[in-house]
Amino acid sequence: MSKVLIFGAGGFVGAYLAKELQQHEYIVYGSDIGHRELPDVEFYKADLLDAKAVEELVELVNPDMIINLAAISSVGTSWGIPQTTMFINVVGALNVLEAARKCAPMPKVMFIGSSEEYEESDEPISEKTPLNANNPYGISKMAQERFAEIYRERYGMKIYCVRPFNHTGVGQRDTFVLPSFCKQVAEIEKSGKSGIIKVGNLTAHRDFSDVRDIVRAYRMIIESDDCTKVYNVGSGRTYSLRRMLEYIVSLSSQQITVEVDPERFRPVDTPVICCDYGYIKAELGWEPEYSIFDTLKEMFEYYKC
Repeated sequence: MSKVLIFGAGGFVGAYLAKELQQHEYIVYGSDIGHRELPDVEFYKADLLDAKAVEELVELVNPDMIINLAAISSVGTSWGIPQTTMFINVVGALNVLEAARKCAPMPKVMFIGSSEEYEESDEPISEKTPLNANNPYGISKMAQERFAEIYRERYGMKIYCVRPFNHTGVGQRDTFVLPSFCKQVAEIEKSGKSGIIKVGNLTAHRDFSDVRDIVRAYRMIIESDDCTKVYNVGSGRTYSLRRMLEYIVSLSSQQITVEVDPERFRPVDTPVICCDYGYIKAELGWEPEYSIFDTLKEMFEYYKC
């Protein structure tokens, strides 16, 4: 059985990815800056910015694959801490690359990029759309990909890069927009009386996927032979945040007032982001299985309990 080491396994996506890999007979090891219990996962604490700790852990596990989920993963957060974003997302990735390079044999490595790497477009974004990030998070992911290219070319490493679009699900922090909506509405519903929820920009149209579709794509990509191909992963459908909020509010029986909070607006917010996932569908046969509205209902029910 192949061994997979997941950095950032303690985050939202980590539990879903571990489960996806285990269901396909991988032995999964996890690491994060803090400890988290995951079923049947041997877990190690390590700071991605501690190059020695990362190297020692990779040497200890001797994995066949490394998937790096550890990152500042929020555009909004990245505006507040651009320096930290670059350290974790770029220097942390370099520490993983150096550790993997020193292994014999060298493991496959996967880095998680983002739709935020692309320039603004009114059309669905394909892998041919020019890269031109307009926020610290997207810029850090562009830099990470470039280093992956360099290490692939110079050292012959098998490094996979993927550009997922927005994804969500039960367990995502409520600092993200859809969990925030679901939590606020669920708390009003539990209170049994009317209430107010605060929101940011509702006009943005986004392509949201269920996290379970996303981690299935990660597994299929790292199992593929050609590591030079970069795939977009998304649902291919966009909805305004207003439309998704209206749906979440409709799940409640209480009177809910929506208030726009200027503090929740980003310095720069791309109006529309939609994924063209035709390439991964044609090459690997992947396509989404979950509806975002079913996902939103699951999240609302989770917070209501």
